[in-house]
Amino acid sequence: MTPARCGVIGHPVGHSRSPEIHRAFAEQSDIALEYELIDAAPDAFAARVRKFFAGAGKGLNVTVPHKAAAFELADEADGDARRSGAANTLTRLANGRIRADNTDGTGLVHDLIQNRGFPLTDRRILVVGAGGAAAGIIPALLDAAPSELALCNRTPARAETLARHLDDRRLNLLQSRAPDDIRSYDLVINATSASLRDERPDLPSTTIGSETLAYDLVYSGRPTPFMKWASDLGANSADGWGMLVEQAAESFCLWHGIRPHTGSVQRRTWPEIVGTH
Repeated sequence: MTPARCGVIGHPVGHSRSPEIHRAFAEQSDIALEYELIDAAPDAFAARVRKFFAGAGKGLNVTVPHKAAAFELADEADGDARRSGAANTLTRLANGRIRADNTDGTGLVHDLIQNRGFPLTDRRILVVGAGGAAAGIIPALLDAAPSELALCNRTPARAETLARHLDDRRLNLLQSRAPDDIRSYDLVINATSASLRDERPDLPSTTIGSETLAYDLVYSGRPTPFMKWASDLGANSADGWGMLVEQAAESFCLWHGIRPHTGSVQRRTWPEIVGTH
């Protein structure tokens, strides 16, 4: 049987755990798979994608900094990709067209609700950051019907641009920094790249309460600065490993028609490394 050819493309991409995750899914599903890492600078992204699919490639996961470019390159897109203007999954269809999907939000919501038992309906949620990571998760979070979904970013103009693009009145746009006297949120999501620099976003301690879940989209073998800060304030914390596995399962299903069981992969431990989706 000829292996299905898939991969992940980013810049840099050496940190990615996607190859291990997809190979574990393939073994579980009895699917022959060839999964590769593709490092492509932004000016080479489109050419590398087209070369991959021209060479019988089946699907690509897309990581930073290419998610917006992936959406623009595709011939068609699913609803979440269109809403966010970003894609983390590309698929070559039978007719040769390239389809863009965004499974980040679905993966996050699945990890929160199914794996962590953290319902989102009627919860107050704060998303920190206004880049591609935030754009990819906000539509799915809104669909989960929270009582409030607030957005703040160090650069207000960027948050305003994202809010205009999403065009959803349920999104509450805060100033660059949440007010010091704000009531604590049920869920605070760090969608910035601060943890990659061993920093944390500038937030007042009032955003965190003893019942808050502080969720960092960065995955790491150790608590990130954001997680440590929230834990010191009495909150529960989690990194983005669960989201990474669940969004990968969604991509795997798009390519192979089978959604794998994620539990055994969720419990695996990898060499300590810090990365993002």
